Amino acid sequence: MLDGPSSINEIVKLLPGSPGIYQFFDVNSKLIYVGKAKNLHKRVSSYFNRNHYDNNKLRVLVKAVKSIKYIITQSESDALLLENVLIKKHQPKYNILLKDDKTYPWICIKNEPFPRIFSTRNYIEDGSLYFGPYTSGRLLNALMELIRDLYQIRTCKLNLSLSNIKANKYKPCLEYQMGNCLAPCIGLQSEQDYLNSVESIKSILKGNLYDIILQLTHDMNVYAKDFKFEEAQAIKDKLDILNKFQAKSSIVNPKIKDLEVYTIKNRLGIIAVNFLKVNRGTVIQSYNLRIKNSLDEPIPELISTAIAEIRSRLKTNSREIISNVKPAFLMEGTKIGIPQKGDKKSFIDLSIRNLDNYISEILKNENLKNPQLASERILNQVKADLHLDVLPCHIECFDNSNLQGTNPVASCVVFKNAKPSKKDYRHFNVKTVVGPDDFESMREIVSRRYSRILSEKADLPQLIIVDGGKGQLSAAYEILKELQITDKVKIIGIAKRLEEIYFPEDSIPIYLDKRSETLKLIQFLRNEAHRFGITFHRQKRSNSAISSELDSISGIGPKTIEILLKHAKSVKKLRDYSLADLEKIVGKAKGKMVYKYFCCTKNAEK
Repeated sequence: MLDGPSSINEIVKLLPGSPGIYQFFDVNSKLIYVGKAKNLHKRVSSYFNRNHYDNNKLRVLVKAVKSIKYIITQSESDALLLENVLIKKHQPKYNILLKDDKTYPWICIKNEPFPRIFSTRNYIEDGSLYFGPYTSGRLLNALMELIRDLYQIRTCKLNLSLSNIKANKYKPCLEYQMGNCLAPCIGLQSEQDYLNSVESIKSILKGNLYDIILQLTHDMNVYAKDFKFEEAQAIKDKLDILNKFQAKSSIVNPKIKDLEVYTIKNRLGIIAVNFLKVNRGTVIQSYNLRIKNSLDEPIPELISTAIAEIRSRLKTNSREIISNVKPAFLMEGTKIGIPQKGDKKSFIDLSIRNLDNYISEILKNENLKNPQLASERILNQVKADLHLDVLPCHIECFDNSNLQGTNPVASCVVFKNAKPSKKDYRHFNVKTVVGPDDFESMREIVSRRYSRILSEKADLPQLIIVDGGKGQLSAAYEILKELQITDKVKIIGIAKRLEEIYFPEDSIPIYLDKRSETLKLIQFLRNEAHRFGITFHRQKRSNSAISSELDSISGIGPKTIEILLKHAKSVKKLRDYSLADLEKIVGKAKGKMVYKYFCCTKNAEK
């Protein structure tokens, strides 16, 4: 290890092109970063021969490095494992964080005479066997229930040494009376018979149901041939339990043995890895790991680190690994594949579905805990997907509404920080357009909206959304150009048929992922603008129909009409009012006018 800036340049020049790990230390000789490399010279040099303007955290790290230490390893695999050990031991500030957020339970086969089998969250290195951990409580409970149904395993904590059993220290408990235990404590079950059951349980926990079923089927047939029908029936009951459990498992191909599946995904800034353990075509274990990528390391490097970490945590050592991404570092003694079709590809798809659910759960929890953080994350995704220059904290969406050209109206909804700001919603009556002309209606409304905002010196939105395709978008964009605000406001259009996103002066749309948060927000804005516009349109048509009836009564003004409708709720009900009722509501003179009008219309209808 050499100190000082000049020493760093010297050591970087002298670094070998071998695989290994490197350690960065700060001015206080504190370890701040551990990295792995296939080629130490190339990897470490890459930190110091660039300015890293595009990555603030990396720029800060490089500036903080005052000394470097490196260790050469024999292989890439050794570098990966050594990096994992050093990160766990020292937890450097700038390394990725691997979090599962929970202590998941294991199934323990205790290292003792007549081993107990139970679930626990404490992994103790005492020679006991552990299977798991199980992220699904349902699977754990199903396995424990299966074991209890198939085998009579003790639950007591007695020290069942042979000397204690021979000394008659114990008495059988209620579990023996209930048939859940064969009382090895008093010598009614031999240790070998008990251990045979334990071996079968190990096979089940490893996913080897096929071998167990074959063996039990053989034993059942032997008992049946010897006319031992009670013993044969007992085994048949066990087979029924196993077959039911197997039917609920995800079996793709029983020929696929001892396979590990790893998939990685980055969604809305949440990076996570899913692990599936497969034995004889059955998924026997699932595990999720979240990654906090402090230095924006590439995905292949992240999944390499995650694989090493998960194999270390779960004590797995399969020789075959499949993934959706090729890891940057290969594990020694393992074969890593990226299946494109077939049964193994179906396991990749299953793992990705698990990953999507895990990330969705994280997002929901974060939304509940910190809505502001959730809004920022969504807006950052919108900014990236739509290639915006600034965060679209203020978004407005327009929609036209008319029915066969009557009562044309428009609506403008406003979202701030990805949430509706209903006090800022606006309705518009289309004034200058005759007939159903969506393009001209859009021109008028956008012009009125932003001319007023500019005259009042109010805040412009960062993003405008137009409900419609190229035609409506072009009409709105022409107005923005006339108002000279195209450099301040970005505008897009969304077409309903295939949810295409159009940009001004570009005939080729983009298509966002249907699960994209960006598309969901745009659809929310579009649907809200449509709802708000339709509500106003219906109200206007309704008011128009009412006023055309009551406005024709000579001597009755808007105030009187309002009072009448407040009492009667509709013109239809008002027709059936008596003269006395009408006079009571609006006075004698106006009551007679209304009553006379309805009498005349009734006679005319007859």
